[in-house]
Amino acid sequence: MLGKIRQYLKESRDELRKVNWPTRRETVRNTLLVIGISIAVAVFLGVIDFGLNQGLETLLQR
Repeated sequence: MLGKIRQYLKESRDELRKVNWPTRRETVRNTLLVIGISIAVAVFLGVIDFGLNQGLETLLQR
């Protein structure tokens, strides 16, 4: 059992050495991209929600 755990940890460490880690610049750029897209989607959905809400209120007032 202990041998299997050691082997698993060794193989995990070996696999992590193969990972192509992003640079700090790439990480910051991708983070800003995700934040920007999230804000754009939030604004888009907010506008759609507002429009549908206004349309529903107009229909209910008749």
